[in-house]
Amino acid sequence: MKSICVFCGANFNGDPVLKQAVIQLAEVMVNRNISLVYGGGKVGVMGLLADAVLQKGGKAIGVIPQFLMDKEVGHTGLTELHIVENMHQRKQLMSDLCDGIITLPGGLGTLEEFFEVLTWLQLGLHTHPVGLLNVNGFYDFLLKQLDVMVEQQLLKPVNRNLVITSTDSIELINLMDNFQASPDEVWFRDKNLT
Repeated sequence: MKSICVFCGANFNGDPVLKQAVIQLAEVMVNRNISLVYGGGKVGVMGLLADAVLQKGGKAIGVIPQFLMDKEVGHTGLTELHIVENMHQRKQLMSDLCDGIITLPGGLGTLEEFFEVLTWLQLGLHTHPVGLLNVNGFYDFLLKQLDVMVEQQLLKPVNRNLVITSTDSIELINLMDNFQASPDEVWFRDKNLT
């Protein structure tokens, strides 16, 4: 992978474990010459990650809608900053610019981005590995919910397995490097879909 899109929050809760995970992810990416593609913010976890990548000599590419630039939350010290019209264009361009996707702890926007690109992968619209960096158990309940969806036969196990998960950024990127996209059709053929 030459570039990884990282979804993360515009807020930071002050958690030192999360901050260390962000710094370690930045180190791994820079050491492997992997560019950061992200939401273009200077605030929250987004700002922490971009600053860490830049401080270590890496490349940080931001994609942000104009309305967020107008709110003065855009990071103006990036390697590249793409300003787009809306959130949909933001996600599409971030996906187009990357070879893999990692989701860090975040809020509703972070989860929405994660599930959209996971859905795109499931539908065969891209072949990027999609990883969750499960810092300090942050995503334990989300992962359990995905398992419940499989148990309830609303999600195929093969598509559940598209989510690559680790608590360690080095292991996560190694797993993502070895990923081969093999989603199955969303629909259960032996079920009544009406």
